[in-house]
Amino acid sequence: MNPFASKEPNEGGRNLPKRTARRFGLTSGTGWVLVLSRPVKPMRKVGPKTSDPLLFRLLLRALSIPTTGPEISDRIVAFDSETLEREPVGKQSVVEEFLSLENRPAARIVEQLPAQANGILDPEAIDRLLIRVHCEMQRVSEEFQHGRRVAELLNSILEALRANHVSRPLRVVDIGCGTGFVIRWLAANSSLGGDVELIGADYHPALVEAATRLARVEKLSCRFVIGNAFRLAEPAAVYLSTGILHHFREDDLLELFKQHDRQSTCAFLHFDFHSSALAPFGSWLFHAVRMREPLAKHDGVLSAVRAYAPRELLLAARTGAPDFVSAIYGTKLWGLPIPRAFHSLVGMRPQYRNAFIANMGSKIGSLGVIE
Repeated sequence: MNPFASKEPNEGGRNLPKRTARRFGLTSGTGWVLVLSRPVKPMRKVGPKTSDPLLFRLLLRALSIPTTGPEISDRIVAFDSETLEREPVGKQSVVEEFLSLENRPAARIVEQLPAQANGILDPEAIDRLLIRVHCEMQRVSEEFQHGRRVAELLNSILEALRANHVSRPLRVVDIGCGTGFVIRWLAANSSLGGDVELIGADYHPALVEAATRLARVEKLSCRFVIGNAFRLAEPAAVYLSTGILHHFREDDLLELFKQHDRQSTCAFLHFDFHSSALAPFGSWLFHAVRMREPLAKHDGVLSAVRAYAPRELLLAARTGAPDFVSAIYGTKLWGLPIPRAFHSLVGMRPQYRNAFIANMGSKIGSLGVIE
């Protein structure tokens, strides 16, 4: 029994946990799902502050750029933290939450989502929506050559592990893999070597099923599992992720990094939005032009608003996983003073540091201090 279960029935008449599992395939060491395992905390604004320039705040308002979390996709799907069974989500409760946060665009988007007669969001319709959104995300990842950027860093990490005679196979696990674009790209395009095993983990069965089907059609050597990325029967040597770090706020981000600190883990590689003054506006323009689904437009822009600064990620990683050395890679575009949309957090055991640096070659100039 979940001790954090609400005693108040939802619209469908069932008692639901106050917070249940998001789709990221991980839980805390106590068995509860990270971020969603604790009693609900008041959501704070993560966007503009009163100290921000007036023009900045006016532009955010004029463009209807959301400034308050959570993202819509964080609220329209939930799973039981122990059994991973899907939990019903009341449409009106989600709408009211966004209205209470003064995020009216999000409330309007949720209002348009199909619901059953009892007020519960239609799970099949939500699954179809999320798969469409992930298809749009894959298209963007392909355009930005995200797979190639992952492979560049991952190969340098894997070569460092080989040089230090880490036992095989070198298992790489993608946390919150969605429809598996990164794992599938690596399997199809990157020469990682025959001693590398690629696995994607996610809580959402529909996304895992889509990833598995695509890998089968593409005849790729990789697999996808429903479950906790940190509790697989065969543990990972390297954990990687794309676009999940900003979902974990405050102490929950520290808890995420604590989950990396286990005997089998040699390194981690996390890509996420890069926080900058230009990020909300660049993201708004890009998503307005390139995305079709309203949910994708909203959540994509809010992701940029909620992104962590490099120093915040480093502090969290070095505090939560003190037995690893870490650095930020790729904050500037082509070496110019232009911030990248995405940067990456690289971490590894100290004994692999020198080999990794040697393997980086000419790319070392884009790597921050690794300590």
